Amino acid sequence: MNVDIDTLKQLAVSQIKDKETVWFGCDVVQSSDRKKGILDTNIYDYETAFGTSFRLTKAERLDYKESCLTHAMVLTGVNLVDGKPNRWKVENSWGEEPGNKGYFVMSDEWMDEYTYQVVVNKKYLPEHLKKALEQEPVELKPWDPMGSLAVMR
Repeated sequence: MNVDIDTLKQLAVSQIKDKETVWFGCDVVQSSDRKKGILDTNIYDYETAFGTSFRLTKAERLDYKESCLTHAMVLTGVNLVDGKPNRWKVENSWGEEPGNKGYFVMSDEWMDEYTYQVVVNKKYLPEHLKKALEQEPVELKPWDPMGSLAVMR
């Protein structure tokens, strides 16, 4: 289902609170440090270094092929401040060498910008989303920016 990122995050938080991991698909090469295990939109200050902003919206990055789903990982924890996430604990599949023994810290802003898919158990869905599961799915054309993301199931 195509839902907004805040809904995806709420569902992920619910599942994590039940001590269940959450699979997610993202563009792992964006604003990341593989060695340190950091996924953060503010990891590098390109604006100060180059005197210009290179930021596109999430939709623009998809349209111009600047970003797409490149990797899947698992959310294993979340830090909540006043009930809202500010960072996530991510387990990667690249072994123990990158990050902290294979774990990464992802800022919530990075989650907003570079996460494209989240898979949760349907028991966490509100009723209106459960009803949406009964609808006939819309198949996207391969050239649709979201079509390339839908291939990974």
